[in-house]
Amino acid sequence: MRTIKWIFLLVAVAVFTSCGTTSTVPITGRKQSLMVSDQQVLSLSNQQYQEYMKTAKPSTNAANTAMVKRVGQRLASAVEGYMNSHGLQSEVANYRWEFNLVQDQQVNAFCMPGGKIVVYEGILPVTRDEPSLAIVLGHEIAHAVAKHSAEQMSTAIKQQYGAQALSMVLAGAGASSNLQSIAGTVFGLGAKGASAKYSRNHESEADHLGIIFAAMAGYDPQVAVGFWQRMSQATGGGSTSWLSTHPSDATRIQQIQGWMPEALQYYQGGVAPASVPASGKSVTSKKSAKTSPASKKPMKTIHIKSK
Repeated sequence: MRTIKWIFLLVAVAVFTSCGTTSTVPITGRKQSLMVSDQQVLSLSNQQYQEYMKTAKPSTNAANTAMVKRVGQRLASAVEGYMNSHGLQSEVANYRWEFNLVQDQQVNAFCMPGGKIVVYEGILPVTRDEPSLAIVLGHEIAHAVAKHSAEQMSTAIKQQYGAQALSMVLAGAGASSNLQSIAGTVFGLGAKGASAKYSRNHESEADHLGIIFAAMAGYDPQVAVGFWQRMSQATGGGSTSWLSTHPSDATRIQQIQGWMPEALQYYQGGVAPASVPASGKSVTSKKSAKTSPASKKPMKTIHIKSK
């Protein structure tokens, strides 16, 4: 019996290895093993995103909605520019960016695979300005770029199903109820909002990439420390769903400070912030109103070796 057990385990490992692919996270260089294809993840993500948006209430604040879209598109353009210049054009083809501001007072935001990003109005009094909003959006974009959802789904498949069920689970996004169930758990969308099931390591990696993406887009990454300090105060030390699996506040800030020299190498100059007071109403300075992504000079890409 023991011999049969070991044979089964060896077969299971062989099946998982043959079915999976190895991917590399941009910038950090971390290797990851994925058991699901981009097509499967994007199909399932789009299904759940569309269901969520049917019940979500778009913000009626035109200025704040425009700000979210403006900052989001600026970040997306910078990230795509970096990836295109580093031979990752096939990855860029998977993105269909959308940036939405919804009526919800939770201090929250989330990103679905493929670049569908939702910001809750409740987080704007904490971000206060565009550079800090860029830190939030950079963090969310990082989850998509690093394929954290696909990695979490892959982990769930390995944990929940044996080798005998693997071929059925991976048969296709449309045909596999098992894969859809796993996606629902990972994406975490429902009537009460989103709570992506990322690990602490994924959240730290999103912090790391997020400040670099903000810097690539011309936002000062140093505002990240102040933003996370305000976030800690606003959430009582991380009680919201967005922060539940994140590193502790002290750990996060320490890590961000450690990554800051790297992020600053990508930073090409700041923008005048558009402040958002506690009321949630946007107050844009004349200087920032004149600043647009189109008016910025193309940013020089600096390649930093992975640690």
